[in-house]
Amino acid sequence: MHHSNELLRSVHQGVPFPEPESGICRRSLIRGDCLYYHYGCDGLDDRGWGCGYRTLQTLSSWMRLQTSGENTPPTLRGIQEALVKTEDKPASFVGSRGWIGSFEIALCLDSFHQVPCKIVHVRRGAELQNQIAELHGHFDRFGSPAMMGGDSDNASRAILGVCSGERGHYLLVLDPHYFGAGGSLVKETAHAEGWVSWRKIDSFDQGSFYNFCLPQLAAK
Repeated sequence: MHHSNELLRSVHQGVPFPEPESGICRRSLIRGDCLYYHYGCDGLDDRGWGCGYRTLQTLSSWMRLQTSGENTPPTLRGIQEALVKTEDKPASFVGSRGWIGSFEIALCLDSFHQVPCKIVHVRRGAELQNQIAELHGHFDRFGSPAMMGGDSDNASRAILGVCSGERGHYLLVLDPHYFGAGGSLVKETAHAEGWVSWRKIDSFDQGSFYNFCLPQLAAK
């Protein structure tokens, strides 16, 4: 059962930029709407393992709203079944609490939406700055939301923009780890509690590797 009408739409809108206008050199954001999928939003308690699935659902919602205007992202089980079908996972994966990362998300976006993805690998968090130009280019060219995952920092999250200012570079992070039913969160609380926020790149785990999954579908 989907409660997508209750999920927050474009929750990032209204989040203040991380530096004063005068200090911002370049900013690049998603174009078009996406829905905020998070732990428990469809009544399934997926705390501890579902963050990759929720991020995939958020990316999928953007694609649906771009192409058909409707919104029925795949369920967690549907995602698992698709990964078995593509032979990425064994049959026992269906109904499990197995994690998914950037590679599986790329497979699913291709499977569900016929959208190819570019995977960008960053060897460690300290080297994120080397990918800032690539991320600006992605949002400027495509305007599609991206996914970011890692290893020792294994939390999955959606990236909705990048900002470069006098004090550094920032990513606009949509964090799926909020737990609650769809409709239990209002935008003001999401902003105040930091479920969507600008994060300076040096606040990420400097030793963890990171992967970005960049959907190669342009906003209309």
